Amino acid sequence: MAEKQILIVEDERIIAEHIAQSLQALGYGISAVATSGEEAIRETEENSPDLVLMDIVLRGEINGIKAAEQIRSRFNIPVIYLTAYADEKTVERAKITEPFGYILKPFDDRELHTSIAMALYKHKMENKLKEREEWLSTTLASIGDAVIATDTKGCVIFMNPVAESLTGWKQEDVEGRPMKEVFHIINEKTRKPVEDPVTRVLREGAVVGLANHTLLIAKDGIERPIDDTGAPIRDDKGNMLGVVLVFHDITARRKDQEAVRESEEKYRALFEESRDPIYITAIDGKFLDVNQAMLDLFGYSREEMIGLNALEIYVNPDDRTRFRQVIEQKGFVRDYDVRFQKKDGTEMDCFLTATLRRANDGSILGYQGIIRDMTEQRQLEAQLLQAQKMEAIGTLAGGIAHDFNNLLMGIQGHTSLMYLNIDPDHPHFEHLKGTEGLIKRGAGLTKQLLGFARGGKYKVEPTDLNEQIEKSSRMFGRTKREIEIHRKYQKEIWPVEIDRGQIDQVLLNIYVNAWQAMPDGGNLYIETRNVVFEENDAKPSGVEPGKYVKVSLTDTGVGMDKATLHRIFDPFFTTKEMGYGTGLGLASAYGIINNHGGTINVDSEDGGGTTFDIYLPASEKGVTQAKKKLAEEILKGTGTVLFVDDEDMILDVGTGLLKEMGYKVLVARGGKEAVEVYGKHKEEIDLVVLDMVMPDMGGGDAYDRMKEINPNIKVLLSSGYSIDGKAAEILERGCSGFIQKPFGLEELSQSIMETLNKK
Repeated sequence: MAEKQILIVEDERIIAEHIAQSLQALGYGISAVATSGEEAIRETEENSPDLVLMDIVLRGEINGIKAAEQIRSRFNIPVIYLTAYADEKTVERAKITEPFGYILKPFDDRELHTSIAMALYKHKMENKLKEREEWLSTTLASIGDAVIATDTKGCVIFMNPVAESLTGWKQEDVEGRPMKEVFHIINEKTRKPVEDPVTRVLREGAVVGLANHTLLIAKDGIERPIDDTGAPIRDDKGNMLGVVLVFHDITARRKDQEAVRESEEKYRALFEESRDPIYITAIDGKFLDVNQAMLDLFGYSREEMIGLNALEIYVNPDDRTRFRQVIEQKGFVRDYDVRFQKKDGTEMDCFLTATLRRANDGSILGYQGIIRDMTEQRQLEAQLLQAQKMEAIGTLAGGIAHDFNNLLMGIQGHTSLMYLNIDPDHPHFEHLKGTEGLIKRGAGLTKQLLGFARGGKYKVEPTDLNEQIEKSSRMFGRTKREIEIHRKYQKEIWPVEIDRGQIDQVLLNIYVNAWQAMPDGGNLYIETRNVVFEENDAKPSGVEPGKYVKVSLTDTGVGMDKATLHRIFDPFFTTKEMGYGTGLGLASAYGIINNHGGTINVDSEDGGGTTFDIYLPASEKGVTQAKKKLAEEILKGTGTVLFVDDEDMILDVGTGLLKEMGYKVLVARGGKEAVEVYGKHKEEIDLVVLDMVMPDMGGGDAYDRMKEINPNIKVLLSSGYSIDGKAAEILERGCSGFIQKPFGLEELSQSIMETLNKK
């Protein structure tokens, strides 16, 4: 059947376009749109439309009623009035033109559809009255909706096949039956009966529709949700001939709607509850939607971020350009490395994974993606890499320091022996003093190397850091009066277990760096605080959670650029001229603090000063007072000493030193030989001076074997390494003492005497 052509007569362009769209959606064609009565008559004559939708009130000399009268009389084309006026005077004037319907504005599509269908039907009845029943049956049977027609008493006169299927009744069984016996409907929620729309149409004389949640109960008891429209059937004179009810099963639509709703709810739940920041933007980059994680990461409120352009969160605008090039070429990006900035300007290293959003026609609507903040992970990776590098260099430094200390031990021993046999006025005496000074400098250098090396603590004591800092800073301040030192101490500072000498070395290195950064003088601020590291605080710093004492040292110097800052703790890295620094000062400070179970951080800007923050684990032990340093004199003794070392040079000088002190000396060139010698001479040996690192059997194993022979053995450990690590373990197992190479005659004699006098 050919598409029915409708002429729309409406002088409001927007309303006319809306009507046209509705008609096209309902399957009608638009022959033309006229805006005046004159134009309506002309378009009707030229195009012969099947029906005219006529606004009563039109601009111009010919209004809608006059135009309808001419169209009806001259062309025999049905007219339906569209009007916002329903007063009796207007209706009476319109009746003269014998219109085929009235539609009151505003109206819905169903009303429009029903009115047009009935008008065309009525018009065709006038032309082909004999074919009315066949035309009506064919038309109603062919549509997809169920249709039931009644007379003015509400009794069924027609039912199409779709209606038969939904109600469970056959047309021959329902003809003449009241509608309420055939069309049984209830409210889905309350289960109460609902008035059938036919009764309402007969009562109100207007188009009606069912409320939501209406169920049709079929003859066999099956319940189906339906949607329907009831409209009056009128003759040419407007007299009601009956009612037509159009309805359809909305079960499938309900399921589709429910599926869409569930899908949207799941998406929204995943979207909002995701820990990863998720966003949706338009093609121009404006944010259309973001989840809570996105707001939390960037520090914006939802109102601030919706409508914000994504370009504003990029640190480098070129990254946004490259992102668009890649995603529009590939359709997606995965782990795109980019730097974003928060609302407060904080920069972040992020991974961006995103896809295109496309319309049905394939055009790009925008982008949607997930952001992962990689800043902390990058920091942890950098810290791990730095720690691994420092550990590797530290191991190397420790080995070098050990071997170098053994060499220095040989030189120191020979120097000490020569001192005993030379007068102060001898021409070589000053050379010996110079040699000894060089030995001390060399020992100081190895002390820095061992401080940097893993396991480099010498002697650990519970200490009040306030007192330690006060002493060291006062001493430094007296020599550098151009630096003004400001001190702020935490009251009741927690004790820390430290090697006081090494911590003094750390502080002095930082003092000196501050002084060198302020060549024209300046201020140095020192502050101590008790702090507690929770799990989240401790993890980025690579330390254990718990109590710590924080020491902050801030200068007002020239500061450092980022390149220098990143290498500040690297061994042998220095910004000073050749000959003015070894590059070990801050490297050893880093190693010393780490060896104490703490951490050291630095913050600086070029031209903005520098701050070092040191964190040392707090101790529950009480603070011990520093022991008075013994007078530097040679303490003579008697008895037998077993001297154990794997290097002949050390054995030679050690034997010479011990004999000068008055001891009888037995020697062993390694751990195994030491055990054998001790087993043979245990009754006469008063003390064992035992090297730690030997190839055949280490000092630890040798000590354990000799202790099995004599549980009361007295052993003085000797090593080019420090007291920390294996030496500390042996001391905990009962070893009597420790002496660090290189040592001189006075130091050795005092250590031996202390060890022998221990009970």
